[in-house]
Amino acid sequence: MTEESVLTAREGAIATVTVNRQTVLNALNAETVASLTAVLGGLGHDVDVRCVVLTGAGDRAFIAGADINEIAGLTPVAARAMSDAGHRLCALIENLGKPVIAAVNGFALGGGCEVAMACTLRIAATTAKLGQPEIGLGLIPGFGGTQRLPRLVGRGRGLELLLTGASITADEAWRIGLVNRVVPPEALADEVNRLAATLARQAPAAVRLMLETTHRGLDMSLGEASVYEAMAFGLVNGTDDAREGTRAFLEKRQPRFVGH
Repeated sequence: MTEESVLTAREGAIATVTVNRQTVLNALNAETVASLTAVLGGLGHDVDVRCVVLTGAGDRAFIAGADINEIAGLTPVAARAMSDAGHRLCALIENLGKPVIAAVNGFALGGGCEVAMACTLRIAATTAKLGQPEIGLGLIPGFGGTQRLPRLVGRGRGLELLLTGASITADEAWRIGLVNRVVPPEALADEVNRLAATLARQAPAAVRLMLETTHRGLDMSLGEASVYEAMAFGLVNGTDDAREGTRAFLEKRQPRFVGH
């Protein structure tokens, strides 16, 4: 990489990943998508990282979308390859095995909204704007927007946003369930850090299985998902952390989870 388009920082068990392309409002080009995929893949395998925060540099944008300069003129084959890379990135985020919090500090449009939706939780500043404006360019979302948006906010509301290309405020995004919390811009970092610290204290195996059973179960029937949950419950019950958690409860003390 000739430019640090993605920055990483660590504080204890929490890793912060920042898209660093402020001159284009942190828009995603192929290089940045590849860099994000590599960085997040590494963090997914790092047992010392228990929570990841994803954000954008500056105070204007989380990720303003895909880089239109790169999209313009793509052949159908190249466009498909770009979409596949975006889908791999979002699937990696969604299935990282540990919580990923999107700190939405400004514009989260197009590919930026899609990346945010792949995260486990989304905390937005009151100044944030979210949406899928691709229809206005004669395009459709290519990083999972047609799938994750209706799953998060419902089919009717999702299709309205997709077909109109409208951007919505953080408050409206919270009202329809697109983001989990909305806070003033000056409080965003503290709110995200508090939540990340809470998630990082949980037992890693239980967190991983909680995420897995939820994501997979939503695509199953209730009966199938219940069987899958029971299997996961049996697995997690055999971990040292489960024994520590139940023992700590009975001894009226805080558990000390070690990650196995």
